[in-house]
Amino acid sequence: MVDFACKEFQIEAVIKCGLNLTKAELLVLKHLLGHNNKWFTTEQIAADLSLDISTVQRSAKKLTEKKVLQKYQNNLEGGGYFFVYRIRNKREIRELIMEIIHSWVERVEKELIVWEEEQNIITVP
Repeated sequence: MVDFACKEFQIEAVIKCGLNLTKAELLVLKHLLGHNNKWFTTEQIAADLSLDISTVQRSAKKLTEKKVLQKYQNNLEGGGYFFVYRIRNKREIRELIMEIIHSWVERVEKELIVWEEEQNIITVP
């Protein structure tokens, strides 16, 4: 839990918000975090989480784009292929989230400067 002035945040909520994740994406992330270094197909993830395969495919795609998951293509002997996914190193994910938080802090600082300048405006009649 993170306490910020008048509000407390569950760390899971910070991760969900920081990475802009849906509930399904967060479920996939948490599931793979529990299985370090293990590769999963989207079918396996869908079965484990009782989610629709298309939901898991969208989630895996978005998490891969956000550099949270690694994706590997397995080629089949008779032609064709399938993808497997695993979680990236937890340290890398933490660093990614910290970059997002630092970016947010910088935006808040800029907004506070603008706010302060606006408060110092004196209107002349």
